[in-house]
Amino acid sequence: MDTAYSTDLRTWKTLYTGVNENNKMFSNLFSKSNYAPFSYVGKNSDGSYSVWAPDVMYNPKMKKWVQYFCTTSTFIKSNLCYATADRIEGPYTYKGTFLYSGFVSNTVSKTNLKAITGGTDGNRYYPNNNYDYKKFPNAIDPSVFYDFNGRLWMVYGSWSGGIYILELNESTGLPKHNINNGNNTDKYFGKKLAGGNHQSIEGPYILPHSGTGYYYLFVSYGGLTSNGGYQIRMFRSKNPDGPYVDARGRQFMGGNNADYGVKVMGNYNLPGLSKAYMAPGHNSAIRDNDNKVYLVYHTRFNDGAEYHEPRVHQMFLNQDGWLCAAPYAYSGETISPTGYNMNDMSGSYKIVFHYHTKVNGDISNNYTIQLNKNYSVSGKFSGYWGYTARTNFMHIKIGNVTYKGVFLKQMDEAKSKTLVAFTAIGDNNDSIWGVKV
Repeated sequence: MDTAYSTDLRTWKTLYTGVNENNKMFSNLFSKSNYAPFSYVGKNSDGSYSVWAPDVMYNPKMKKWVQYFCTTSTFIKSNLCYATADRIEGPYTYKGTFLYSGFVSNTVSKTNLKAITGGTDGNRYYPNNNYDYKKFPNAIDPSVFYDFNGRLWMVYGSWSGGIYILELNESTGLPKHNINNGNNTDKYFGKKLAGGNHQSIEGPYILPHSGTGYYYLFVSYGGLTSNGGYQIRMFRSKNPDGPYVDARGRQFMGGNNADYGVKVMGNYNLPGLSKAYMAPGHNSAIRDNDNKVYLVYHTRFNDGAEYHEPRVHQMFLNQDGWLCAAPYAYSGETISPTGYNMNDMSGSYKIVFHYHTKVNGDISNNYTIQLNKNYSVSGKFSGYWGYTARTNFMHIKIGNVTYKGVFLKQMDEAKSKTLVAFTAIGDNNDSIWGVKV
């Protein structure tokens, strides 16, 4: 559990760190007299306590900063907790545990399932005394948002039964549990949005964007190790509780996870990077007061280790209202709303495809293409490209796939020079990045 701050979204200064009582983010979470957050889950396989995935939001009704997080011990035995503070940097006071997963007959009494639903219903949740983890979620990775009408929601979940959503009571910050059991709904766990059957999917985050009227659901697929294929996927919906669909117009409610979700980014290398970036994921997204959208995530590197760092990339809307991630980390750039001239846009580019079919440790290759002034594409691939006059919108067709995105100018990550780049999303759920060389 680390806390850090930045003034430029590139350089971060640590405030607190560690899963112990020396971590001043909390006033009581790790105190020797308070093991409530861990009383149900216990210790992990290393004999330590696990605290993961904090999400912080100011709740005006409570007049508090509220932090939602999880404690966990196995791939299914977890619970969601919350803590409050008067300042965003804390200290936060643990207030309670409010949602549990992984329970069976001899542990369900330690949860609030009966208090919420009126019973324990072993046949539903743990048939043959085994938690039905392929249907119901692992209670981790919570994140909270307000919808366009001021209602408060929490999305959460990982692998297991998939990603779920619950409406929260703004006065308490806790779930309302105001739906009944049904097809992909559960009074206790809420409404299923995506995933299931223990396929990789975790770290959900929903960004409401009033400019488009969409809610954007981000999730991560794969394993979070360097070669685990960790990657960022995106869906969207006109409603906070779905249905969430990808660029093909499909929900991920069954089938192979690789077939669903726009692949925002996976493993890649680009000119100006000293080594390939690996396993980008578990992101959040922010729309600032100036309407800039930022994708915040952590990444590992192709260096044989598991060291990771935070990264922030700006995102831009394409003509179809999908958010495309800039190829390089944010360095203060502002996209031109009226676009760029032909000499800027045309020329030789290194391109990277983020193929939706790949959920593995492969690093996307760089290819060289030319965007010619006659709007043809030549080089490694052939096709055609174009742009919309007096805007930053562009499109490129390679093979049978049409990608729509934007041109922009940004500095490479070494800050050695400013480059023309493009980022676009295909109608097949792939993304493509191009950097002019």
